[in-house]
Amino acid sequence: MKLISQLGIILLLYFIGELIVYYLQLKIPGSILGMLLLLVSLQLHIIKIEDIKDVATFFLNNMLILFIPLGVGLASQWNLISKEWFSILVSVFISTFIVLLCVSLIIKRKKE
Repeated sequence: MKLISQLGIILLLYFIGELIVYYLQLKIPGSILGMLLLLVSLQLHIIKIEDIKDVATFFLNNMLILFIPLGVGLASQWNLISKEWFSILVSVFISTFIVLLCVSLIIKRKKE
């Protein structure tokens, strides 16, 4: 029963995010907004880490399963990917560099 209630908390915030996006016609995915709501709830101690820890640990330990649909989607779009491989590769390297730079700047500021 504990796992079901923990999953319920995560799903509730996900659905709230989806509803907000639907009614306000926002341009971001509802799942992202739901996870932002979860982050804010955790930061403001509205939800305690212990309230979702077991389900979150399960999802993190089994994250590879969640990437199977992505792999299938990539395989089904191989014709497009093979035509645009260089642009995709450049985009991946540039975005990875930007993420690493931002994270390093954030860590540097937190240490000061």
